[in-house]
Amino acid sequence: MKGFRVPIPGGVLDLSGRPLLMGILNVTPDSFSDGGAYRSVEEAVARGLEMEAEGAAILDVGGESTRPGSHPVPAEEEIRRVLPVIRGLAARTKAVISVDTTKAAVADAAVAAGARIVNDTSALADDPGMAEAVRASGAAVVLMHRRGTPATMQEAPRYDALFDEVLAELTLRIDAAEGAGIDPDRILVDPGIGFGKRVKDNLELIR
Repeated sequence: MKGFRVPIPGGVLDLSGRPLLMGILNVTPDSFSDGGAYRSVEEAVARGLEMEAEGAAILDVGGESTRPGSHPVPAEEEIRRVLPVIRGLAARTKAVISVDTTKAAVADAAVAAGARIVNDTSALADDPGMAEAVRASGAAVVLMHRRGTPATMQEAPRYDALFDEVLAELTLRIDAAEGAGIDPDRILVDPGIGFGKRVKDNLELIR
């Protein structure tokens, strides 16, 4: 990345200065943190604006829980949950909107509604159409490290060489993204704290 400035539709996400805060806005009934907290689109949008006022520069909207043991929801349901919130935020916030999804159809709809980052916990691996959707959208993409699926990832995670394995697996996903035509300047990575990791792995990654 040139000076840690990430191209996004309509502008640039500047990561060259102080760290930016991302506010997490889960419009799901079952997410581990704020699942079921917002009874209406208006309440969810209000919480997003509140997080912006508290210092969030990025608002990450998710319509499918990826907590350990969770199961996927249909793309149509995920779109129904996130689109009104993304539209509402896009009309009222200066924060960059991110959509947390592993589905190409959701990414397409979210970017059209105002999202500028696709945050994919599968690193483009779950949906064979996701890489092309990201490439065509011009959005930035977050490739997260995860082993297994949310339903199974915490059953028996194991690493013989944590950092080497995480870096090697992320490198494969970066190569796949670039191979699909995604501009390297638009690619961000996430080590996946809590996704297919033991407690000691999480602590080592944080340190």
